[in-house]
Amino acid sequence: MDSGRRQFLGRCGVVLAGAAAPLALPQDMLQQGHAQPAPDGEAGAVTERGAGAGHERFMWRAIEQARKNPEWPFGAVIVHTRTGEILGSGVNTGDDSPLLHGEVVAMNDYVRRQGNQGWADTTLYTTGEPCSMCMSAMAWADLRRVVWASSIDDIRGTGVKQIDLTARQVADAAGSLYTPQLLLGGVLAKHTNRLFREAQCLRESLSGAPEATYR
Repeated sequence: MDSGRRQFLGRCGVVLAGAAAPLALPQDMLQQGHAQPAPDGEAGAVTERGAGAGHERFMWRAIEQARKNPEWPFGAVIVHTRTGEILGSGVNTGDDSPLLHGEVVAMNDYVRRQGNQGWADTTLYTTGEPCSMCMSAMAWADLRRVVWASSIDDIRGTGVKQIDLTARQVADAAGSLYTPQLLLGGVLAKHTNRLFREAQCLRESLSGAPEATYR
């Protein structure tokens, strides 16, 4: 990478391999590959008891994934709702296929590791509110718990075009086959909104285009 681009990315706060970044992950998130299972008889890390801290813990893991693609920081992880074990993860790779949003990549990783089973026992965390394609995929899988950070409106505000349907609207439209247990937005949105603004800054510097589709 040339020095001029590296300096620009540094000013934007974009993460580079081996470079420091203002949006630092908590140290325990960098050291642990999985959450610790909850003791027998106690609520798991992602259940509603103590949900705030639990949700933030796993959203940091989604942010860690998102930072692998500074231009399109849509990252996701799938965890076991009771134990907190991370069962799948992914980041947007839309350059390879328009289907490969972060949530879909994480779902594919889950299937590779766990098989197409057990979805109802999981929670998906994603840095951006799922688009209609991704939320529909979760409905078909019967993935009943979804937590996101930045809203579709927040993401649209950073120059990323979006289909004008919220995750909740898609879930409602799938009511004949899908009954979600948790649809929760805004977890660590302050951090992910900043990440999406940095991504907009980077994209504009590289292409000169102020807007782009959801990749």
